Amino acid sequence: MKLLATDLPGVVLVEPVVYRDTRGFFLETYNEQRYREAGITATFVQDNHSRSARGTLRGLHFQVRRMQGKLVRAVAGEMFDVAVDIRRGSPTFGRWVGARLSAENFRQIYIPPGFAHGFCVLSEMGEVEYKCTELYEAADELVIAWNDPQIGIDWPASEPLLSAKDTAAPRLAEVLDRLPAYGSV
Repeated sequence: MKLLATDLPGVVLVEPVVYRDTRGFFLETYNEQRYREAGITATFVQDNHSRSARGTLRGLHFQVRRMQGKLVRAVAGEMFDVAVDIRRGSPTFGRWVGARLSAENFRQIYIPPGFAHGFCVLSEMGEVEYKCTELYEAADELVIAWNDPQIGIDWPASEPLLSAKDTAAPRLAEVLDRLPAYGSV
């Protein structure tokens, strides 16, 4: 496996080794020992799987008290995946990185606690699986507007399909007092 650094410290792209032959392919999508040796030392406690139609945008989501790290991959289709640094006082606060994840490129992205996460489906249908370092708690979740101009994400969809929660999400500046402090995560 190969780790590729991004512009946000701690957020890394993972390129697993894929064994291909005439029958198809095989890869390890997660091996605790190998990931630890590569520097991803998170303990995962929950796996999630979602399916979405083209143009669906989910995010930007995070949990306030029980912050989640996530190891994200596309198992079908293609998506544009985004991490945003939401740690108050961080040198990269409010900055984002994005990566294309697909069933064809097998890439994963590790997003540590202290970052908001979102993705937009680029293919006709997309299926995403991700491992989380904390259990999901709806009451602990906070959402930031996907199109917040302070963050300025260059999404590949100008009029995405959104949930009611994502449509009504506040801007980053409106939730500053609820964000984790840099160094506390």
